[in-house]
Amino acid sequence: MHKNINKARIISLLLTVIIVMAGIVPHIAARDVLAGVEQPDITITPLDEIHCSSYCVYDFTADTILLEQQSHNRIYPASMTKIMTFQLGLDYLDPDEYVVASENAISSVASDSTMMYLCVGEEIKVSELYYGLMLPSGNDAANVIAESVINALFRDYPEGGPVGPDGVNATYFVEQLGLTADEILQSYPLSAFAELMTLRARNLGCTGTHFSNAHGYHSDDHYTTAFDLCLMMANATRNPDFCTVISSPTHIFQATNCHPEDAWSTVRNTNQILLDPWMTSKTADGEDTHIAAFIGGKTGTTSVAGTGMTTYSVNENGHELMIAVCGIPYEESSNQTRYVTSAVAYGNLACWNSDPVTVVPGTLGDYQRFNWTADEYPQLDTVIGPFDAVDQMPVVVSHDDPVEETVESGPPGETVGEVIIGDGDEGVVGIPGEDEEPTGFYATRVGRFISINPGVSVLILVLVITIIVLVIILITRSIKYSRPQRRGKNVREYKGPTF
Repeated sequence: MHKNINKARIISLLLTVIIVMAGIVPHIAARDVLAGVEQPDITITPLDEIHCSSYCVYDFTADTILLEQQSHNRIYPASMTKIMTFQLGLDYLDPDEYVVASENAISSVASDSTMMYLCVGEEIKVSELYYGLMLPSGNDAANVIAESVINALFRDYPEGGPVGPDGVNATYFVEQLGLTADEILQSYPLSAFAELMTLRARNLGCTGTHFSNAHGYHSDDHYTTAFDLCLMMANATRNPDFCTVISSPTHIFQATNCHPEDAWSTVRNTNQILLDPWMTSKTADGEDTHIAAFIGGKTGTTSVAGTGMTTYSVNENGHELMIAVCGIPYEESSNQTRYVTSAVAYGNLACWNSDPVTVVPGTLGDYQRFNWTADEYPQLDTVIGPFDAVDQMPVVVSHDDPVEETVESGPPGETVGEVIIGDGDEGVVGIPGEDEEPTGFYATRVGRFISINPGVSVLILVLVITIIVLVIILITRSIKYSRPQRRGKNVREYKGPTF
């Protein structure tokens, strides 16, 4: 009797566990995919409430300024200077080579500078310097890069020899500084680098720029404009290594002779929009900005310059936008992210309105790996870049034009085929049918999970059916073996004690 009761209790407990598991499996899967605890939408600052001296929204693809406020006025760039320092390093140095941090490079950095924290005599890989330059905004890294570029330029393009990427050799610096090549290399490599920066800016068409150092520490003779910063960013982003670094939220440094252990420092990017790029997806009025990817940018802050940022983003129509916000008052430095977010959002909306044709599929969630909202949840492979994603787009037929237009992928900056948005049932980008809001069951979390993951959904259904069948079998067997047995015909008649 007790044995049957215990068996029934065990079966009942097992049944309860199975039923609970069957009920929560779909929700666990849906939560993993659909971010059940998501970041809510926020209201960004309206464009006309940005407090800054100037800003510029430059459509690099169309070569036009979409939005601007005194974009050609002189401003101090602070550490946005490092956009130029980085691109010169990429053009003159091998990222895998090792360079040495000199006494001059380290001692020339002001004590109140932002630092990578290099030591004199430290042997460090050039690619590591790039992360130290752009993420924590290390002025020491800027100086080491500057000296290394001048050393490489004088070595590869000596006086009277071939010219380098900027059309000059060592003779140019000898003439500009009035010094010998040896004197420049020994005592004035940072001055020579500033001359190279200014020359590069002029070659890019920057008419309001002059540099006096590699890092942006304040000098009255070190200035540029919001538009010129956009031109510098546009040129730098042609190099994929530049985009890799500016899109990195963090970096862990490798060991060196001065720092013998790996991970001697872990740095975070000063660009906070990287952590929550979805903020740029809607205007203050909730209007979709059609931004497809926020690649990254560079911040800059000093007490004199105030604060600002120059960014690189890609619109859904395939246009690349360079957006510079400069001269946010120093006392409002905490508003840097808010103001730049607003400029990026309204800039992308203006870009979309100028050419409302979908070329780059997906949402911001497809090109960032964390902190997305429900609206920005990834639809495509999250490891792809915005222009690689073009390959995933279907051929779409416009109802106004019967000619099919095939999308061909291409690197940023090159012409990409257009996809014409029709008003029929064929869809536009990403998953077929996602151009319309789901309704009914498919508007629920589980319904969205099923529509996005049909294969997993079938697997879960099969699992649930199997569990139900097993439960029915267990219940049937438990009932069968717990019934009282009729044993009357097997019981012998009692005839009293036997002796």
